[in-house]
Amino acid sequence: MVISKKVQIRLNVFFVTIAILFIGVFSMYELGYLDELLVILAKDNYIFYWMLLIGFLAEIVAGSMGMGYGVICTTTLLFLNIPPHIVSASIHSAESFTTAAGSISHIKLKNVSKSLVKKLAIPAVIGAVIGALSLTYLGEYYSKITKTVIAFYTLYLGFQILSNAFKSKQNKSLKRKTNLTRLGAIGGFIDSFAGGGWGPLVTGTLIKNAFTPRFAVGSSTVAKFILTLTSAITFFFTLGIQHWNIILGLLIGGIITAPFSAMLTSRLPVKKMFVIIGTLVIVMSSITIYKSVFN
Repeated sequence: MVISKKVQIRLNVFFVTIAILFIGVFSMYELGYLDELLVILAKDNYIFYWMLLIGFLAEIVAGSMGMGYGVICTTTLLFLNIPPHIVSASIHSAESFTTAAGSISHIKLKNVSKSLVKKLAIPAVIGAVIGALSLTYLGEYYSKITKTVIAFYTLYLGFQILSNAFKSKQNKSLKRKTNLTRLGAIGGFIDSFAGGGWGPLVTGTLIKNAFTPRFAVGSSTVAKFILTLTSAITFFFTLGIQHWNIILGLLIGGIITAPFSAMLTSRLPVKKMFVIIGTLVIVMSSITIYKSVFN
């Protein structure tokens, strides 16, 4: 019965999303705007459809592992030569909706610690505002430096997480002391300023310091939603909304996936969670370092 309820929650969100999209497309058709919409979606070498795919894949990773959406999307957009401030603004605009869907799923699955969310979210909001304003006014140069430094840190962090999976004995009841206020503030700043990084930094640190993976992922996702919404609002007032085709592609691809991906979090064994998250962080960090150094 519990499993059927979980499945029903996912299906309800999925069908509501599909219904909204169908009504939107049908309305555009009836009003005679569908052809214009298709022209807009085909702009910039059909970037909308590429973003649809990237949003879909990135949200599978982010929803189940608690990290990766921003880093995957940022890497892709920078590869397509989109300016960093537009990258971050677009990702956070779309991610406001996808993280909301993911947060609802984690709450329903009871993967969330309210106290942990509060300790992370409040400083993360402050960091997100500072990061968004800094990126807007300081520009691309400092963004690349920040991303490179953080990528090296998350690379190290990935190896540490991966090593936890192969320790013969782990004392799961013993947690290392973690300064959650500092972690949330730095994570919020980095995520806003560099277009991503909250998951590998914050969720990765929580798991590395022996927080239960499912609560680390679920609580981090909810805190991420709060900082993402803050960042998106800040970018709206400083930059406005640009590149609707990018935002729409990431949004639709991610929001359809989000309700289902959270189910993986509560089902994966702890050891496999360490392996998957550690490997994911290592791969993403390596790609980020390579692009920052050689481009």
